[in-house]
Amino acid sequence: MSKLRLIGKRAIITAAAQGIGRASALAMANEGAKVFATDVNAEALAGLAHENIETFVLDVRDADSVKDGVAKVNPDILFNCAGFVHHGTALDATDAEWDFAFDLNVRSMWRMMQAALPGMLERGGGSIVNMSSACSSIIGAPNRFIYGTTKAAVIGMTKSVAVDYITKGIRCNCICPGTVESPSLEERLHALGKQVGGYEEAKKQFVARQPMGRIATADEIAALVVYLASDESGFTTGQPHIIDGGWSG
Repeated sequence: MSKLRLIGKRAIITAAAQGIGRASALAMANEGAKVFATDVNAEALAGLAHENIETFVLDVRDADSVKDGVAKVNPDILFNCAGFVHHGTALDATDAEWDFAFDLNVRSMWRMMQAALPGMLERGGGSIVNMSSACSSIIGAPNRFIYGTTKAAVIGMTKSVAVDYITKGIRCNCICPGTVESPSLEERLHALGKQVGGYEEAKKQFVARQPMGRIATADEIAALVVYLASDESGFTTGQPHIIDGGWSG
């Protein structure tokens, strides 16, 4: 596989301070892209050091922050990674949780795409990668009512953008991971552990649903993000790319 697959490209990544966003920022930078790694957590971004990475604070829930951030970058690549996982069933869900989840998990991606698309159209091309999940319209997961609903919406949104701009040189895909090692997963494991008899029991339950018998690494997901961002995937658009260790298989 060729090196520097993203040389000459400008990429903007949301939620880049940790987890998949952070791993993807580093992976894209290593492939030659000029990466603009953004997050609401300025302190966490400070530790993301690479000669090809510039960091700044961007709040995907704030329209002005989105417009200013995207205008600063004028990206060829957009990776929408920001999101939140709510726990619970349809009976547990509240209006406030529903509204927050759709604003962060879905609407923020629309904000970012709406800001980035004009520049991509002007240049005649671009690649958008959205963060969905295997827990979506692909497969259901227990106690993930709100999360699974929002991630199904991301798949539909991705397909819509892809078909609208397919003749304009712009591709839009989404990735659908299973369980991935990340600080946010650790938080969920500790929270679940209080209900099921400890952290180790909680982790055992998460691992049990992965046929490979392990949880994915953020770097494994980042490799797919790089591929979809690169010209190597030039004939791929409108697709949910499942990377879940066989969970949905």
